[in-house]
Amino acid sequence: MAGLRKDCVYLGIRGHVVAIDSGTGRELWRTKLKGGDFVTVGHDRTRVYGATKGELYALDPHTGTVVWCNKLKGLGLGLVSILTEQGISGLEAAAKKLQAQQAAAAAAT
Repeated sequence: MAGLRKDCVYLGIRGHVVAIDSGTGRELWRTKLKGGDFVTVGHDRTRVYGATKGELYALDPHTGTVVWCNKLKGLGLGLVSILTEQGISGLEAAAKKLQAQQAAAAAAT
């Protein structure tokens, strides 16, 4: 399975998940979810997840196609936080890279 697009920013806005080309700012795809409220967005390197109105959606990162939806029955309509092991690993890798760059810059001066 193909992973996330490296040239893409995924955002949630007014009931949609939108993929934007990070180099050009061009919209690549837009997927309407339930309602018109805030959408929480997360990923696990293989899927983009959007949560709104008490439902969680898994989307294909290249097309925006809904792969599955979980209605999270009995949990209400509040805001959802999304965390995956892969998402955290990506943040940790980015933090380590930044620390290495800062250390190299400090050593060069």
